[in-house]
Amino acid sequence: MSSASRIEYSEKYADEVNEYRHVILPKELAKTLPKSRLLTESEWRSIGVQQSRGWQHYAIHRPEPHILLFRRPLGTDPQSGRVDPELLKAAREEYKDQFGLRK
Repeated sequence: MSSASRIEYSEKYADEVNEYRHVILPKELAKTLPKSRLLTESEWRSIGVQQSRGWQHYAIHRPEPHILLFRRPLGTDPQSGRVDPELLKAAREEYKDQFGLRK
């Protein structure tokens, strides 16, 4: 079984600004990655991480460097990677409904 086929993806979760997900790499694959900087999109795609457009590797979780943390702005069009105003509005409304934040 290839390392890429053993990559695990979390469900997406969100706050009022971004949506997030984490990606769990096999530890042997993670050992080959730079430890002191974030990965570019071409780097994380080249190791087999598969996600729609717009995701950014935004943080390193030092205790578990094999877990990559990603985010993208709410309302990002997964085809273009750009924020779509209508998708943004819908995502913010969904967030407010989910947490009972409507006035």
